Amino acid sequence: MSAEVKKEIQLEIAHVLFVDIVGYSKLLINEQRALLDTLNQVVRGTDQFRGAEAAERLIKIPTGDGMALVFYNSPEAPVECALEISRALKTLPNLQLRMGVHSGPVSGVVDVNERANVAGSGINVAQRVMDCGDAGHILLSKHVAEDLEQYGHWQPHLHDLGECEVKHGVRIRVVNLYTEELGNPEVPKKFKQAAGASKAAAAISAPSERPTARRWGMVGAVLLMIVAAVTGLIFLAKRSPTGAITSTATSEKSIAVLPFENLSHDPDNVYFADGIQEEILTRLSKIADLKVISRTSTQRYQHKPENLLEIAKQLGVANILEGSVQKAADQVRVNVQLINAQNDSHLWADKFDRKLTDIFAVESEIAAKIADALQARLTAPERNAIAAQPTQNTEAHQLYLKGRYLWNRRTGENLKKALAYFQQATEKDPNYALAYVGVADAYSVIPAYSAGSPQDCLPRARAAAQRALELDEMLAEAHASLAYALFHYFEFAASTKEFERAIELNPNYATAHQWYARTNLLMTGQFDRAIAEMKRAVELDPVSPMFHAELGGVYVVARRYDEAIEQLRNTIETDPEFYWAHRFLGLALELKGATAQAIAEYHRAFEVSDDPVVLAFLAHAEANIGRQNEAREILARLTEAAKTRYVPAYAFAVIHLALGEKDQALDRLEKNARDHAAAYSLLIKVDPYLDPLRGEPRFETLVSAILSGSVK
Repeated sequence: MSAEVKKEIQLEIAHVLFVDIVGYSKLLINEQRALLDTLNQVVRGTDQFRGAEAAERLIKIPTGDGMALVFYNSPEAPVECALEISRALKTLPNLQLRMGVHSGPVSGVVDVNERANVAGSGINVAQRVMDCGDAGHILLSKHVAEDLEQYGHWQPHLHDLGECEVKHGVRIRVVNLYTEELGNPEVPKKFKQAAGASKAAAAISAPSERPTARRWGMVGAVLLMIVAAVTGLIFLAKRSPTGAITSTATSEKSIAVLPFENLSHDPDNVYFADGIQEEILTRLSKIADLKVISRTSTQRYQHKPENLLEIAKQLGVANILEGSVQKAADQVRVNVQLINAQNDSHLWADKFDRKLTDIFAVESEIAAKIADALQARLTAPERNAIAAQPTQNTEAHQLYLKGRYLWNRRTGENLKKALAYFQQATEKDPNYALAYVGVADAYSVIPAYSAGSPQDCLPRARAAAQRALELDEMLAEAHASLAYALFHYFEFAASTKEFERAIELNPNYATAHQWYARTNLLMTGQFDRAIAEMKRAVELDPVSPMFHAELGGVYVVARRYDEAIEQLRNTIETDPEFYWAHRFLGLALELKGATAQAIAEYHRAFEVSDDPVVLAFLAHAEANIGRQNEAREILARLTEAAKTRYVPAYAFAVIHLALGEKDQALDRLEKNARDHAAAYSLLIKVDPYLDPLRGEPRFETLVSAILSGSVK
């Protein structure tokens, strides 16, 4: 975004850094100019400034004695920029700055000189936060600090100062950011003065307030909260009836594409209607300026919805796209309407009568019209991405959609069927990149459902992902698939690079956030980042039981058992038969010490799935309460099952460990690593089940070999 702001920019959330030269008004004019020139050079030299400006995600506003930088890329951007500025000031003792950061709404305005500018509470509050500090301070609003707390590397540097009174008697919560070298650790003067005044007032005040004064104080507090809510200063999260996390601070550039109604006489055309919905959603998801909900969350709204506002709340979006499809011979009619669910107003609607061979062009046109209606910023690569045609073969596309539907249902049998559909799609169109992504994804997860061995599946997963990238290097899904395959090959640096590229190309691809969280981040003990990425996946796919259960599983590995139990019980409320929720809940309960409850959950998990690994967890729990005979019976049962199907060596290791047989457990863990059963071996550094082995030389050698990728 250029420095010239268009008049028609609407209200949106931005991340603002406000910078002020301390003592500016006391300087001579030539001194003021010299310091402003120096400040401009320092700011322009920061990586955050250059990167955001190059990506057109930055607005610069001069303020006379400083500047406001409005970032549109990340809440971390203004904070990182402030630290870069603070580092540069160490060699410029004459330039004394104070800085304030806030994330909030801004909008385009035209000032008295008829020049484009921006204004809004996002900028105003950033300035108020800055005003609370002295030279050297980097102060954050509490809202920004709460965003940063999701990342572990920020937590040691955040120091809550409490409330500060600013203009018009408004009080804001402020946090001081400093490191050992940067920022100012001193409590700002305003807070010291306020603390002194409070003590003096307490010393002379009456034992109790008069009732009238107390009532007016409460009224004032309520009014302040209302004002703050209106200006976007309060962001409250709540859980919807579906178990999805929604937010009152819903972005105006958020959208859910509901399933399209099939008006064709042939019921088989339901896949064609699904295909159009899927393709429009996929194209929209490539636009970084939009928040787009994944298809797995919208599929539950198959019939024409009556209460769009409630659906929008459940999905955490402001806008809904709904439509219908009618197909006859080689002709197709598509009706669509874009609705602002918050006020039930129609933003745009259209009807398309085209030949079947033109359907991808229709989908591209619809996506472009939606982006325009929501005033989404589009880069040149994004315009190309939404205009691209994934395949000219509609039959291949239908096969792909059938495969993806079954892949999302996640059972061993469904995955085998999904793989067959994906392979048929590649046969229909050998240049269909998404079909190869489907093949890669199926082969990657089949071993986790005991439906195939890693030795058979992983080479095929990697080859299919690489083929997809050969066909389309800009396909985010292909980068994520390759990243997941590389993780299983213990190629962690390359895997991380591919995950980050996938998220860069398509920030709305929920599966990339999910896989990145539960693989590389979790494996290396980056729990806060893993949780943040998993929460992002949930935000993008808010009613997916898989993602909600995965978040619970990440909490388990992070040893945050109470949060895991709450998360997983909420997931089970929305989908009582979901296997993974029962399995992870059993783990959380057992590790917390509620073994009897854990055993019950393991039994429920096995009732809805025949996964042998959950039997190993059951045996582990039985042995923990002294029922070793039952554990050995399960061990024998798994040994027999392994003659005819793939059973991860990890499952046997878990049972041997519970029986106190450490050498046998280590034998199995070493085999698991040699098998490249990454789903069970690469969490070895953080797996709570394996705590009894920590410190054992043989175990630590295995951990080092896995993390270095040197397992043979």
